[in-house]
Amino acid sequence: MTLFDTHAHLYDERFAEDLPAVLDRAAAAGVVGILSLGIDLATSRATVRLVADRPWLRAAVGVHPNESAAAAPGDWDVIAALAADPRVVAIGETGLDRHWDRAPFPTQEEWFDRHLELARRLGKPVAIHCREAEADVARMLRTHFDRHGPIRGIMHSYCGDAAHAGMFLAMGLHVSFAGMLTYKTADDVRAVAASVPADRLLVETDAPYLAPVPMRGKRNEPAYVAHTAARLADLRGVTTDEIGLITTANADRLFGRAG
Repeated sequence: MTLFDTHAHLYDERFAEDLPAVLDRAAAAGVVGILSLGIDLATSRATVRLVADRPWLRAAVGVHPNESAAAAPGDWDVIAALAADPRVVAIGETGLDRHWDRAPFPTQEEWFDRHLELARRLGKPVAIHCREAEADVARMLRTHFDRHGPIRGIMHSYCGDAAHAGMFLAMGLHVSFAGMLTYKTADDVRAVAASVPADRLLVETDAPYLAPVPMRGKRNEPAYVAHTAARLADLRGVTTDEIGLITTANADRLFGRAG
């Protein structure tokens, strides 16, 4: 089985003591690529350093919507410079969040727009966080779509409804599913996952968050993407190996082949 974890935060301090072992377990589970994403300037820098001597890993740089209000003057210029590095294959984590109130919504929108413009200019996909803000994300993406055409990117850890998923797919985006796909209360998410076209489907961990069943409650790590892939395969009536091949091929097209 081959798998590509399209969203992890490997810089997180919860991996500080055993990251080599975490990566070994991922490889043993069939993970052939991991996209590690920063959420602010410091973690974006750390992510680029982390992937430097590990060619099967990829980096994304950006400012998470919940961190946007804390960004210092000049941070964006450094993020944009980091984004040009060939080891950086995506822009983000960016997006909008109405669940938390750590950043004013207009500030989130300003930063989301910056990321979308940078991704388009560099020809790199954008990794989009959306929590209780599907209509807002769709509105901003529609503006860019109407102006520039299809948007390369990922709706990360998708938990929205089928109608918005259809809008995002129509604008060119991929849809990625994380550990919540395995949770008892996630019937709506599973229904969406069963219907996403195969060529737009991705899997992820969002490690160290959202550990899937049967690892729920533990620190999540890239090896556990196999549990999400198995649940996705069951939903779609295919084998886990097939889901691995499909989702890895999709990730390779977005980011370039890992390794």
